[in-house]
Amino acid sequence: MTGDTIKKAVSYTRVSSVAQTKRGDGLGSQETRGREYARIKGYTIVENFTDDLTGSVVDRPGMTSMLNYLRRHRADNCIVIIDDISRLARGVEAHWELRRTIIRAGGKLESPSIEFADDADSKMVENVLAGAAQHQREKNAEQTFNRMRARLVNGYWVFWKPRGYRYEKTRGEGNMLVRDEPLASIIQEALEGYASGRFETQVEVKRFLESQPLYPKDRKHGEVRAQHVTDLLNQVLYAGYLESPKWDVSLREGKHEGLISFATHHKILERLKSSAKAAARKDINADFPLRGFVLCGDCDKPLTSCWSKGKRQKFAYYHCYNRACDSYGKSIPRQKIEGEFEALLGAMQPTENVLRIAQTMFKELWDHRLKHAAALAQSVKHEVSKIKNQIEQFLDRIVDTDTPSVISRYESRIAKLEKEKLLMKENLASCGKPQRPFEEMFEHAMAFLQNPQKLWASERLEDKRAVLKLTFSSRLAYCRNQGFRTPQTALPFKALGAIQGGEMELARLRVACLPNFPPF
Repeated sequence: MTGDTIKKAVSYTRVSSVAQTKRGDGLGSQETRGREYARIKGYTIVENFTDDLTGSVVDRPGMTSMLNYLRRHRADNCIVIIDDISRLARGVEAHWELRRTIIRAGGKLESPSIEFADDADSKMVENVLAGAAQHQREKNAEQTFNRMRARLVNGYWVFWKPRGYRYEKTRGEGNMLVRDEPLASIIQEALEGYASGRFETQVEVKRFLESQPLYPKDRKHGEVRAQHVTDLLNQVLYAGYLESPKWDVSLREGKHEGLISFATHHKILERLKSSAKAAARKDINADFPLRGFVLCGDCDKPLTSCWSKGKRQKFAYYHCYNRACDSYGKSIPRQKIEGEFEALLGAMQPTENVLRIAQTMFKELWDHRLKHAAALAQSVKHEVSKIKNQIEQFLDRIVDTDTPSVISRYESRIAKLEKEKLLMKENLASCGKPQRPFEEMFEHAMAFLQNPQKLWASERLEDKRAVLKLTFSSRLAYCRNQGFRTPQTALPFKALGAIQGGEMELARLRVACLPNFPPF
């Protein structure tokens, strides 16, 4: 090149993703080749612009910055150097759009791999190369999709890892999800707690997660978002299964270890549809643990609470907020109502003799269930076989019909049956196999039944709310003058009270409780 008409140049380099900037030196290699080309042609590279986005996208930050530079320095008639035609774009339409935009901005496109000209033959070559780049991009995307879907079908998760898991390279199986501690244990406790009723609502799960110092919070607000809790509770990956309706991959067992069982996940989904018994509100705190659970005895509306400021100190009160109630605005000292509640718990404490009878009764029921485990397993096997036959029948019907709406209904029914089959098979695997010995399973339960006041004395609001849920089957009603009405206690306390009062013979109690005895 002779003369000083064109001497300035800019280089444009691009890779398809951020990951490629870390794994290799694609950008650096492109820039080096561009500088060598500029040296041979006698150009001076004044700026280098980069992008880490797919070539199918026209609007890229680096490209936009380069075009703005060209417009500001239009008088320089800058040369735009690219390593290869695929670095500009990986699509015919995108290529020509950017080509024209660069010319309008005052630049001239050059490359050590191809000569850009306006004659028919050059344009044909340019079209062929741009089309080849587009085909390569589409083929890569197609192959990537097919491989990722094939791994999904085989039970391997291929998308972004959910919280509580991390990817680990496994010999012969590639990247697999494995537990990421301590988050995995925290999430497991949250999920099992919601399934069992320990956490009555999603708000309580949110509070539990926020109470864990190691659990990530939203940077801006310092809390766990409500939508995150919802996603957590609905995520079937935590049960050791996976599905991807968008990729036409139905529910199936995953290769990764689940944090909970599929049965527990099923309980969570059922509980998400139900309502809470013990209200979980933002204003419930350790100062007023009975708020939302105790009702006004005159109008059956939940009592609210507040602090009242005196001359020297503050005073805590519960009161009725219902303007139509006779007790509206009449405060009940916190010490009075909570003192009477503690007395109520104390009155429910059974004698040692009753506890011994209850433990003997539970042990006999436990042994009874063990004896019938084989028959129960056989029944579950029979149900699994029936479901398999139903699935086969629906598949045969799909083959025999060509009506899209009918096929869609059949497929929906098959998906539902497959979920039932998975649940049955999981129950079959654990049928008759206690998770822990009897003594260990009932140790904490008997300790709570023996003295519910001990858990209520805890400083943790979570423990106090657990007492309300485990001890009473419905909310308590409180009258300002008479105190608490007769409470509706939960089944264990009701049974212990019946034994202690002599209203139920042990044999009758065994028979009555047998159908409701919790499964292993």
